Amino acid sequence: MIKTIALLGALDTKGLEYCFVRDCIHARGHKTLVIDVGVLGTPSFAADVTSTEVALAGGADLAALRATRDRGTAVAAMSDGAKALLPRLYAEGRFEGVIALGGTGGTSVACGAMRALPLGVPKVMVSTVAGGDVSAYVDVRDIVMVPSIVDVSGINKISREVFARAAGIICGAVEAVIPPGEDKPLIAASMFGNTTPAVEAAKTIMEREGFEVLVFHCTGTGGKTMESLIEAGRISGVLDITTTEWADELVGGVFSAGPKRLEAAAIGGIPAIVTPACLDMVNFWAPETVPERFKDRLFYPHNPNVTLMRTNVEENTRLGECIAARLNKSTAPLTVIIPLKGLSMIDAPGQPFWCPEANHALFDTLKGNLRSDISVLELDCNVNDPDFSECCATQLLKNMTATSRGRF
Repeated sequence: MIKTIALLGALDTKGLEYCFVRDCIHARGHKTLVIDVGVLGTPSFAADVTSTEVALAGGADLAALRATRDRGTAVAAMSDGAKALLPRLYAEGRFEGVIALGGTGGTSVACGAMRALPLGVPKVMVSTVAGGDVSAYVDVRDIVMVPSIVDVSGINKISREVFARAAGIICGAVEAVIPPGEDKPLIAASMFGNTTPAVEAAKTIMEREGFEVLVFHCTGTGGKTMESLIEAGRISGVLDITTTEWADELVGGVFSAGPKRLEAAAIGGIPAIVTPACLDMVNFWAPETVPERFKDRLFYPHNPNVTLMRTNVEENTRLGECIAARLNKSTAPLTVIIPLKGLSMIDAPGQPFWCPEANHALFDTLKGNLRSDISVLELDCNVNDPDFSECCATQLLKNMTATSRGRF
């Protein structure tokens, strides 16, 4: 079946390269929708969607942008326009997938627009920055990054192969047929190595009740991805058993998911349970990477590349305040479940991170700052005990049944 692929780029500076990719796509039997985000020069060929239209979508005037001759201002304006226009064109059925080529500026504009598209829409970015840390460009979206190897500057022995294969990637993606499956309501669950038994046991119970459980590893990216899917309305209930990313956000660890972690379900009205599991630890890379200011703290080598630092009373007090502030935004049934005998495998009687004083600072502050109508359960067990997992699953099922949104 013939598909239409959007080509998003600056035809005044990358026209030759986009013409080559367009021809490769046409050779595969597909159509293209060329969207020009160039400003300062003359486009190499006529676009299907002009730079004037892109600028207007972002509330800017192309002639005024050209008059300033300010590349930074122009890029920002066209980025706003592309972000507004691309999802609109997709909603109108104008294309099925999108590809772009560029350096840092082109990657920023294109990826910003791609991030505005729904999950599952094929997105390919050929970039000079691919291969490094591209989190600032991709965030938690499903964008395929292809290293350009050489600069996006002409068609040569290297770029010819890279661009042609990138065209093949986007063609293959839009041609793909997703096999049918049993669509069950989705549950999001947060997990860490130190809460694996807890989450796996709760997951088994939820699956037995007819749900599909998506498990997210709490490495910062995992928490952000989970929050984005909740925000997108893809999730029916949340087993937020592992909230360790907040410790990294507060103390300065490497697995922060940002200050909005815990907000998507609360603001979006999604039934949930939340536990303070793994807030006994802050995550760093190898021991030599731990900041000097923490040299006198208690550490545990999780593996050669990850070092855990025990949170203290002061940090746990602040964590209780931060988490309560997010949970107090809840508009759907929510239960906070506290494991009195430890927050992780290594926070248990006889284990290296066992520190009741720090834990109770967290528990007391959390309870003291929560809205009075938010249910709190305290269990005399460790987070990884079977009774705790059963309680988490049971309470989530109750909360989903009680919600007026009828998600259960």
